[in-house]
Amino acid sequence: MMEAFGSEPRALLKELDLSFDGPHVVAIGGGHGLSKVLQSVLSYAGKVDAIVSVADDGGSSGRLAPHLDIPPPGDIRKCLVALTPDESIWKRLFEYRFEGADVAGHSLGNLILAGLADIDGSFEQALIRAERLLGASGSVIPSCRDHLVLRAESEGTVLTGQVNIAAHRGKIDAISVVPETAAATPRAIMAIEDADQIVIGPGSLMTSTIAAMRVPGITEAINRSRAQLVYVANLTTQDGETIGMDGIDHLDALMRLTGVRSPSAIVGNDQVIETTPPLQGVRFDPDITATFGADLVTADVVDTAAEWPSHDPGKLGGVLNAVTRQSFRSDP
Repeated sequence: MMEAFGSEPRALLKELDLSFDGPHVVAIGGGHGLSKVLQSVLSYAGKVDAIVSVADDGGSSGRLAPHLDIPPPGDIRKCLVALTPDESIWKRLFEYRFEGADVAGHSLGNLILAGLADIDGSFEQALIRAERLLGASGSVIPSCRDHLVLRAESEGTVLTGQVNIAAHRGKIDAISVVPETAAATPRAIMAIEDADQIVIGPGSLMTSTIAAMRVPGITEAINRSRAQLVYVANLTTQDGETIGMDGIDHLDALMRLTGVRSPSAIVGNDQVIETTPPLQGVRFDPDITATFGADLVTADVVDTAAEWPSHDPGKLGGVLNAVTRQSFRSDP
């Protein structure tokens, strides 16, 4: 097992004679987990790209995407806000959610993105404009230009839609996206191929992390890339899609359902988390983990102030920074 490193200044990267101020980090996934990772990597990365799932069909996103023919904006908006360290009126507007009238439940940020897409004629151009408005310290890239539908197979049953799959209890045998002609955005492929470090997870394993990677072209680009691949494990299981799964089960599902290469490192939690059965903390057996060829890095990465089990961006950033430095020291 590889022990976690403490935080050190970004200046240490320069001591390693690297030709840049920090690594190019690409984070892949969706939802709350991806936004936490983005806040973490801002502490050490020289360049940050977020590649976001576009198969969300719940909440405000589920209401907007099919009617406006745009990718679901919710997870994308969360990532834009996470990449915006400075407070501003634009950041507050993107985080504002209506509570009444016809727009009840809608995030204003989602509506702004939809409006920008209509003005610019392109959702990708709308994101670039939004990044400038917010002063974001990185880029958000949809995994696909289209709004996708997630499909899963479980013991002979076909499940359709992110919400249905997330609530399903039972082993998932396959995950795909519809339409079958869907393809990864060229910007996403370029970012992955150019990355120094690729971070996948945490987040809903089936409906965020794997959903983003099942867009044709994403996993293939990861496997071609020479970047260090890091898997940040969830803190606890989710009632539904990962109930009863330990860390090895999570890793096996990730590789089995996507075909992705084994991670170079796995970041797990070493703190006890109080959960309500049948939920449980996600733990890895070090000996079994070693058979996957991955270094297991365990540390305190828990946000003790959060209302539910959540990663602390500062703690996680220190661990990911250390994992990055270890990779560079190991390179020939």
